[in-house]
Amino acid sequence: MRKIVIISGIAALIIIGALYAKRKYYDPRHRMDHARREINALVDKGEVQNGDLIFQTSLSRQSIAIQLATQSKYSHCGLIFKKGNGFFVFEAVQPVKLTPLNHWIARGKEGKFVIKRLKNAGKILTPSTCEKMMAIGNQFKGKSYDLTFEWSDDKIYCSELIWKIYERATGLQIGKLQRLRDFNLSDPAVQSIMKKRYGNRIPLEETVISPVSIFDSELLRVVKTNE
Repeated sequence: MRKIVIISGIAALIIIGALYAKRKYYDPRHRMDHARREINALVDKGEVQNGDLIFQTSLSRQSIAIQLATQSKYSHCGLIFKKGNGFFVFEAVQPVKLTPLNHWIARGKEGKFVIKRLKNAGKILTPSTCEKMMAIGNQFKGKSYDLTFEWSDDKIYCSELIWKIYERATGLQIGKLQRLRDFNLSDPAVQSIMKKRYGNRIPLEETVISPVSIFDSELLRVVKTNE
């Protein structure tokens, strides 16, 4: 009898733990409340400012393929701007837009994120430079997400957006440009998506910039992570 009680107690704890985990990671209201608390802490500690870059693991359909191809957990990124009293992420989704920072954080896997900043941001990211970055970003606003990762400005994807904004506003190249052939394209999940988008004509020489290439740039330093 005692053994049954103990087993029942353990089972109850497991169920309660599972329900808490589900609420913590999947309940929209809880995720948003958690993100708001994260942002309040960031603002209070001065850990977020104009021009910061933010990275996360996206829950989009293509996220796993991006992670496999780039061999990194980071599948989405954006550029942080302060607008009025709030912080927003300028991002390439469908379409390119400004997203409230708390919404952006809540949308990622388990609400995890990393914020990075130029090592010499104090000298480079002056108010006038940040205004220039926003003006350049606005040229992309409303454009469609680029599902085929082309290096034109007609459509645009997340890491391409922030790379081009930084390069055109500051002259800095945040992250190393690569060719599509440089990535790991052998996994079936990657091949499946590429087949759907390119058919048999995969543009292996296309210029590409990945989230992890920007993340690994020696020009950046970590200012906040909750991972």
